[in-house]
Amino acid sequence: MTRSQIHIIKASGLKTTFSEQKLRNSLEQSGATETQIESVIREVSGMLHDGISTKKIYRKAYEILRKSSYSQAARYKLKNAIMELGPSGYPFEKYIGAILEEQGFETNVSVETPGRCVTHEIDVVARKNRKVVLVECKFHNRPGVKCDVKIPLYIHSRFRDVVKVEAQNDHNQYDEYEGWIVTNTRFTEDALQYGNCSGMVMIGWDYPRKTSLKHRIGLSGLHPLTCLGSLNRREKDFLLQKGVVLCRHIMKRRDLLGELGLSVSRIDKVLGECNELVHMLGVPAD
Repeated sequence: MTRSQIHIIKASGLKTTFSEQKLRNSLEQSGATETQIESVIREVSGMLHDGISTKKIYRKAYEILRKSSYSQAARYKLKNAIMELGPSGYPFEKYIGAILEEQGFETNVSVETPGRCVTHEIDVVARKNRKVVLVECKFHNRPGVKCDVKIPLYIHSRFRDVVKVEAQNDHNQYDEYEGWIVTNTRFTEDALQYGNCSGMVMIGWDYPRKTSLKHRIGLSGLHPLTCLGSLNRREKDFLLQKGVVLCRHIMKRRDLLGELGLSVSRIDKVLGECNELVHMLGVPAD
């Protein structure tokens, strides 16, 4: 059986044929060198068998990259790193708020806002100039899960309820309101059709193509600290609890690395990896 005939199991449970080109493309997007790419493909090819999961293939590729470059491995694991912001959705909300702040918005996370009918808790409220963005964050910590049409249906209703009150406020200083739905996975076709038709801004892992979550992160260097291979799970959780979610934030908070009890050499290693990620711009791997 040739490699092109081998069936692999995706996170959704669906079968597809193995594509060496897709693996190569994702490695190139992570910044891997040609030598590193050939090494990964050679070792992955040696472990292929019919029915192998994409998770095992990804894990093997990540392990090989990590041996030669933490930063390239970090970019390769970006999608999984965002899932590691869980298990609750709050760190993801903080992460989306941090991304918007880097884009010049003033943000508040988990805001109770009165609507015409009931009070709502909005995940992120972002303001810039005379524009307000109300963001609902749909976080999933398992691959293969999609946001179905029920999500934009109820969020659109909440958005309209809040805007009715805001627009009638005598002290209102904003001219434009937008409702966003941001997810770290994907939307179903029905969800996209309703969301776009109703005027919601739909942002998924790879949707829309040029303004997707993946695209925004890669072109801005806004990687979550869970990407880092130089920190363990306990250390990442400590920083998340301190409100630090971006690698570039760690560069400004060396004192927190000291609080963790890291040696000077480990602190330098962490900061070096952060610095590489912040400046290694370009759309990362899927």
